[in-house]
Amino acid sequence: MNKIGFNVLAWTAVVSDELMPIADRLKAIGYDGVECFIGSPDASAYKRFGGHVRDIGLEATSVFVVGKDESPISEVAAVRAKALERIKWAIDRAHDLQARVLCGPFHSAHAVFAHRAPEDREYGWGAEVLHAAGEYAAQADIVLALEALNRFECYLCNTMVQLTRLVREADHPNVRAMFDTHHANIEEKKLPAAIQTIAPVLAHVHISENDRGTPGDGHVNFDEVFAALAGIGYNGWLTIEAFSRNDPDFANSIGVWREFSNPWDIAENGLKLIRRMCQQHGLATPTTANQAL
Repeated sequence: MNKIGFNVLAWTAVVSDELMPIADRLKAIGYDGVECFIGSPDASAYKRFGGHVRDIGLEATSVFVVGKDESPISEVAAVRAKALERIKWAIDRAHDLQARVLCGPFHSAHAVFAHRAPEDREYGWGAEVLHAAGEYAAQADIVLALEALNRFECYLCNTMVQLTRLVREADHPNVRAMFDTHHANIEEKKLPAAIQTIAPVLAHVHISENDRGTPGDGHVNFDEVFAALAGIGYNGWLTIEAFSRNDPDFANSIGVWREFSNPWDIAENGLKLIRRMCQQHGLATPTTANQAL
């Protein structure tokens, strides 16, 4: 069963009670879940929002990044130790949200570059940290779904080949991978081949347009994507990740300099696209399952 989610980063990176009416409306539109960015420090806010999400019949997933001073691939052992503690903190906050997935590019520091190609020892350092994080995540029944980013945001994992290598080296059942159509649109030769490559360890999918606006309004070939997902029997989340300038600090940190689409237009039209693609390619969602009853 493929559940459909929406990442509330389209409004804000801060988890607070102000997200509750947004979750309410996403539920009314027809979503199965919401995805939150883990970064704001108030642990009680995650618990309150997670409880509200459950109370209205939604589920939660989460996304997370690390910075320069907490990079799992740092050559400094103390920084790698700090990275593990930071990831454990994020796992705790995901648990507060009652989320079962913590996704994102926390295999390395976001937008920090070595100005050279990635090295074997960096994969080794990252794998060691991530294996330990997987042990911690298993206690909370949380899957760590690592994300490959485009070359302008990351150098360790740009492709599904690189990401598969890292997940294999981490060697833990709670350390898996995700596929993001925005990044893959930049880095992969062919999207179906990339999905087939990551299939054995795939745990999460972000549906995101080439410009980070409304899925279906750009040039990402979603017919190919959904056909490939159906072909590998993918049954995880299909979560829209789109951005805006509603939260200027977050927008500035990821290079979002203009508005792409109104967040509610993205939510409504993106949901229609996913449902249509799922129906065309034989992926089951809670909506189609209910219709079949």
